[in-house]
This record gives sequence, structure tokens and C-alpha cells, in this order.
Amino acid sequence: MTLSEHEQRLLDSIERALYAEDPKFASTVRATDLRTHIRRRTRRAALLFGLGIVLLLAGVVIPQPVLGIVGFVVMLGGCLLFATSYRRTGSVGAPSRGRRGGARAKRQGMRERAEERWRKRWEERDR
Repeated sequence: MTLSEHEQRLLDSIERALYAEDPKFASTVRATDLRTHIRRRTRRAALLFGLGIVLLLAGVVIPQPVLGIVGFVVMLGGCLLFATSYRRTGSVGAPSRGRRGGARAKRQGMRERAEERWRKRWEERDR
């Protein structure tokens, strides 16, 4: 989506104001891309999941059901964090509509090929 001239000028002025106000933050944000943030979230999700497993096992070994429940909740939180991070990786780099359309066309092609093979098998069988 392209911006109008007015919107582009506003965006440029906001960017200049950000650089003037906090140059360290602005350079950090400009230097990192979205994939870096998603990888970081994925690592955090894996650590949360591992911590949840440890807590769950500790709750089983030490007969403390509350500790096991907390471990399960932490594992669930790690899974949810991973799922949201993984879902966002699909939208990085390409618009989601174009990506879905390509996958839909690919699936349709697979279905058509399977139907064609099925049709050929029945035709060969009838001969």
C-alpha cells in the first residue's frame, strides 16, 4: 500500500523527531528486523516450555499437585507463545493474501492430479 504525499511527510517528520529525541532507540529499531524479534520470542517460548516440564516433573516427584499444575500452565503458555510466533513467521516478507492464494492454488493442483490419477485407474480397470 502506497502512502500519499501528506502521509509520507508526516511519517518522515515523526521519524526525524524520534531520531532527535532518542537516537539510540531509533538506531536499535532500525537495525533489527521482524525476524529477529520472532526468533527471540521462539527461544523464549522454548525456555518457558522447558521450565514448565521441569516444574511438572518436580510436582510429580515431590508430591505437590499445585507445582505440577503451575508447570502445566507454564508449558501451555510456552506453547501459546510459540504458536503466535510461528503464525507471525508466515506473514514476514510477503503479504498474507498472496501467500494463501498460492497455497490454495497448489492444493487445488494436488487435488486435480489425484482426481486425474483416480480417473485413469478406473479407466484402466474397465479395459
